[in-house]
Amino acid sequence: MSEQQDLPPGKGFRHVALNVTDVEVSKTFYQTWFGMRIVWEPDAGNVYMSSGVDNLALHQIPKERVSADHQGQFLDHVGFVMDSPETVDQLYERVVQAGVEIIHHPKLHRDGSYSFYLADPDRIVIQVLYEPTISPIRFSTET
Repeated sequence: MSEQQDLPPGKGFRHVALNVTDVEVSKTFYQTWFGMRIVWEPDAGNVYMSSGVDNLALHQIPKERVSADHQGQFLDHVGFVMDSPETVDQLYERVVQAGVEIIHHPKLHRDGSYSFYLADPDRIVIQVLYEPTISPIRFSTET
Protein backbone atom coordinates (compact mmCIF):
# COMPACT_ATOMS: atom_id res chain seq x y z
CA MET A 1 0.00 0.00 0.00
CA SER A 2 1.22 3.47 -0.76
CA GLU A 3 0.91 6.46 1.52
CA GLN A 4 -2.47 8.17 1.63
CA GLN A 5 -1.09 11.67 1.01
CA ASP A 6 -0.18 10.56 -2.53
CA LEU A 7 -3.77 9.62 -3.39
CA PRO A 8 -6.12 11.92 -5.31
CA PRO A 9 -8.73 13.50 -3.01
CA GLY A 10 -12.13 11.85 -2.81
CA LYS A 11 -15.46 13.29 -1.71
CA GLY A 12 -16.82 10.24 0.09
CA PHE A 13 -19.46 7.60 -0.50
CA ARG A 14 -22.12 9.76 -2.09
CA HIS A 15 -23.35 7.14 -4.56
CA VAL A 16 -25.17 3.88 -3.86
CA ALA A 17 -26.60 1.44 -6.39
CA LEU A 18 -29.32 -1.01 -5.41
CA ASN A 19 -30.72 -4.04 -7.18
CA VAL A 20 -34.51 -3.86 -6.86
CA THR A 21 -37.40 -6.16 -7.69
CA ASP A 22 -39.50 -3.38 -9.28
CA VAL A 23 -37.78 -0.22 -10.53
CA GLU A 24 -41.03 1.76 -10.81
CA VAL A 25 -42.15 0.95 -7.26
CA SER A 26 -38.70 1.72 -5.83
CA LYS A 27 -38.42 4.94 -7.85
CA THR A 28 -41.73 6.17 -6.43
CA PHE A 29 -40.68 5.17 -2.90
CA TYR A 30 -37.43 7.18 -3.01
CA GLN A 31 -39.17 10.15 -4.65
CA THR A 32 -42.01 10.17 -2.12
CA TRP A 33 -40.12 9.56 1.11
CA PHE A 34 -36.67 11.02 0.44
CA GLY A 35 -37.27 13.68 -2.20
CA MET A 36 -34.96 12.02 -4.72
CA ARG A 37 -35.21 13.52 -8.21
CA ILE A 38 -34.71 11.64 -11.45
CA VAL A 39 -31.44 12.55 -13.15
CA TRP A 40 -31.45 9.96 -15.93
CA GLU A 41 -33.49 6.94 -17.04
CA PRO A 42 -31.48 5.24 -19.78
CA ASP A 43 -34.01 2.39 -20.07
CA ALA A 44 -36.90 0.71 -18.25
CA GLY A 45 -34.56 -1.27 -16.00
CA ASN A 46 -32.41 1.54 -14.64
CA VAL A 47 -32.98 4.92 -13.02
CA TYR A 48 -30.47 7.36 -11.57
CA MET A 49 -31.67 9.77 -8.89
CA SER A 50 -30.19 12.61 -6.84
CA SER A 51 -30.98 14.42 -3.62
CA GLY A 52 -28.72 17.24 -4.75
CA VAL A 53 -25.79 15.94 -2.72
CA ASP A 54 -26.17 12.17 -3.04
CA ASN A 55 -26.73 9.87 -5.99
CA LEU A 56 -28.87 6.70 -6.02
CA ALA A 57 -28.98 4.17 -8.85
CA LEU A 58 -31.79 1.60 -9.04
CA HIS A 59 -31.21 -1.49 -11.19
CA GLN A 60 -33.97 -3.97 -12.02
CA ILE A 61 -33.17 -7.55 -10.98
CA PRO A 62 -34.05 -9.77 -13.95
CA LYS A 63 -37.46 -11.36 -13.34
CA GLU A 64 -36.00 -14.88 -13.61
CA ARG A 65 -33.73 -14.12 -10.61
CA VAL A 66 -36.58 -12.86 -8.40
CA SER A 67 -38.50 -15.37 -6.30
CA ALA A 68 -40.96 -15.07 -3.42
CA ASP A 69 -38.26 -16.13 -0.98
CA HIS A 70 -35.45 -14.03 -2.47
CA GLN A 71 -32.87 -13.38 0.23
CA GLY A 72 -30.07 -12.29 -2.07
CA GLN A 73 -27.88 -9.24 -1.97
CA PHE A 74 -29.63 -6.07 -3.14
CA LEU A 75 -26.53 -3.88 -3.05
CA ASP A 76 -25.14 -3.62 -6.56
CA HIS A 77 -22.18 -1.38 -5.74
CA VAL A 78 -21.12 1.69 -3.80
CA GLY A 79 -19.62 4.75 -5.43
CA PHE A 80 -16.77 6.87 -4.17
CA VAL A 81 -17.16 10.34 -5.69
CA MET A 82 -14.09 12.18 -6.99
CA ASP A 83 -13.44 15.83 -7.91
CA SER A 84 -12.79 15.37 -11.62
CA PRO A 85 -12.27 12.85 -14.41
CA GLU A 86 -8.53 13.43 -13.94
CA THR A 87 -8.64 12.32 -10.30
CA VAL A 88 -10.58 9.22 -11.41
CA ASP A 89 -7.75 8.44 -13.85
CA GLN A 90 -5.06 9.13 -11.23
CA LEU A 91 -6.62 6.67 -8.80
CA TYR A 92 -7.18 4.12 -11.59
CA GLU A 93 -3.47 4.22 -12.47
CA ARG A 94 -2.52 3.75 -8.82
CA VAL A 95 -4.81 0.79 -8.16
CA VAL A 96 -3.76 -0.93 -11.41
CA GLN A 97 -0.09 -0.57 -10.40
CA ALA A 98 -0.95 -2.03 -6.99
CA GLY A 99 -2.64 -5.06 -8.56
CA VAL A 100 -6.16 -4.29 -7.33
CA GLU A 101 -8.83 -6.22 -9.23
CA ILE A 102 -10.50 -4.03 -11.88
CA ILE A 103 -14.11 -4.91 -12.72
CA HIS A 104 -14.66 -2.27 -15.46
CA HIS A 105 -12.05 0.06 -16.93
CA PRO A 106 -12.60 3.86 -17.10
CA LYS A 107 -15.53 4.93 -19.24
CA LEU A 108 -17.33 8.18 -20.06
CA HIS A 109 -21.07 7.63 -19.56
CA ARG A 110 -23.88 9.27 -21.56
CA ASP A 111 -24.95 11.39 -18.57
CA GLY A 112 -21.51 13.03 -18.42
CA SER A 113 -20.20 10.97 -15.53
CA TYR A 114 -16.86 9.17 -15.78
CA SER A 115 -15.89 6.13 -13.77
CA PHE A 116 -14.24 2.77 -13.31
CA TYR A 117 -15.12 -0.17 -11.05
CA LEU A 118 -12.84 -2.16 -8.77
CA ALA A 119 -13.30 -4.92 -6.21
CA ASP A 120 -12.43 -4.56 -2.55
CA PRO A 121 -10.79 -7.51 -0.71
CA ASP A 122 -14.22 -9.12 -0.19
CA ARG A 123 -15.16 -8.50 -3.85
CA ILE A 124 -17.61 -5.72 -2.97
CA VAL A 125 -17.80 -3.62 -6.11
CA ILE A 126 -16.79 0.04 -5.79
CA GLN A 127 -17.36 2.58 -8.55
CA VAL A 128 -14.81 5.41 -8.55
CA LEU A 129 -16.91 8.19 -10.02
CA TYR A 130 -16.84 11.73 -11.29
CA GLU A 131 -20.53 12.71 -11.32
CA PRO A 132 -21.19 16.20 -12.75
CA THR A 133 -24.14 17.07 -10.49
CA ILE A 134 -22.50 16.15 -7.17
CA SER A 135 -18.72 16.24 -7.77
CA PRO A 136 -18.61 20.09 -7.80
CA ILE A 137 -20.36 20.34 -4.41
CA ARG A 138 -18.18 21.36 -1.47
CA PHE A 139 -18.95 19.51 1.74
CA SER A 140 -18.36 20.84 5.26
CA THR A 141 -15.46 18.45 5.93
CA GLU A 142 -13.49 19.73 2.93
CA THR A 143 -10.81 22.39 3.35
